[in-house]
Amino acid sequence: MIGILLLLVTAVGSIDRQALSVTAKILMDEFGLTKTEYGALGFAFLFAYAIGQLLAGVFVDKLGTRRSLSLAVIWWSIAAVTHVFAASFGGFFLARAFLGITEGANLPGAMKAIAEWFPRAERSMATGLVTAGTSLGLILAPPVAGTLAYNFGWQAAFIVPGVAGLIWVWFWNRNYFLPEEHPTVSDEERKLAMSDRVAVSGAPLGFAERVRLWGFYLRFRETWGLVLARFIGDGCFYFFAIWLPLYLQSERGMSILKTAFIAAIPFVFADFGALGGGWAGQKLIKNGWSVDRSRKTLIWIGCVGSLVAWPVATVDSAWLAVLLASLAVFFIQVKTASLFPLATDIFPARDVATVWGMSGAAGSFGAALFQLGIGALIQSQGYEIAFILASLLCIGQALMISLFIRKVEPLRFEAAV
Repeated sequence: MIGILLLLVTAVGSIDRQALSVTAKILMDEFGLTKTEYGALGFAFLFAYAIGQLLAGVFVDKLGTRRSLSLAVIWWSIAAVTHVFAASFGGFFLARAFLGITEGANLPGAMKAIAEWFPRAERSMATGLVTAGTSLGLILAPPVAGTLAYNFGWQAAFIVPGVAGLIWVWFWNRNYFLPEEHPTVSDEERKLAMSDRVAVSGAPLGFAERVRLWGFYLRFRETWGLVLARFIGDGCFYFFAIWLPLYLQSERGMSILKTAFIAAIPFVFADFGALGGGWAGQKLIKNGWSVDRSRKTLIWIGCVGSLVAWPVATVDSAWLAVLLASLAVFFIQVKTASLFPLATDIFPARDVATVWGMSGAAGSFGAALFQLGIGALIQSQGYEIAFILASLLCIGQALMISLFIRKVEPLRFEAAV
């Protein structure tokens, strides 16, 4: 149940952010936006998302998973609706930034919930559910946003997902509790859920102490491994999410309605990658592989597999281009299902959101810079070099994990601060 709730909120957030990609051609025509400006809108969201994740890590660890995710989803639902009032590049820039900073709590909160509820062997599968939520949102966004925009105007593509987020909040508050406080779980399930938490001694921390945790955890090479890996590699998936619908319309000549359904195909593959990668990680660990060997093997398989994106822009067939893009995001999500749980494997459950927020912020900041540059590159050079660069990012990500995280195992210390 917890996994499904996390999947659904991640899907709703993904639809909120993807509404712009689906309606991009309409908005570019109506408001005279260039590809460089469109890339800048991607930068606005991701840069704000980076700040949001960094702050959200402290916010989630202090307020708790239940309360912090409720507040975050309320605010990002409001942010989605504010796009309706934008009437220029500047208006959309501010709306994207508002959405980005409020959505920052999603994944730190989800990873903290996984650390609170799932034993280590099951965390890659739980993470697969969360990352499948991203892909599910990307699957639903093109047909939902495209159909809404076609029939009711582009504004509806932002209003409906915002309302869906508020509905999710109601279900979340009725169903999410810590295992030790949950009113209906059995003692056996409670014990299992709490069995593999990375423990740390000390009293609960205030906001000031949690801010000081950034400096404390940056003393560990494992933190730097996660931070650098995310900074280098996160731009790859965002490239497909932000640019693929526009690419299919502007370069392959598809209408918004055709794109609404064709652009969903790669993210069906992404869901299979997230769930398949999560299942494979769980299976390998239960069959005797160490957490370290399982995580790193699947990360490398996913990163090498993403190189199939190289020829997307050069093949003659639009369908072959869609297939190659689909395989690329499949492998990216195989990688992600083992990359994202690393913070839960290494750091105390009490501080997972803080550390995850640091790495997530680095990832979004790196992706923001990539989007800013790739927009100008596509404007001047076209898409061919863009697909090549995007696929190479994942190789750098895998290298950072292998170089900095010598062994995936819990850190041991008496107190963080």
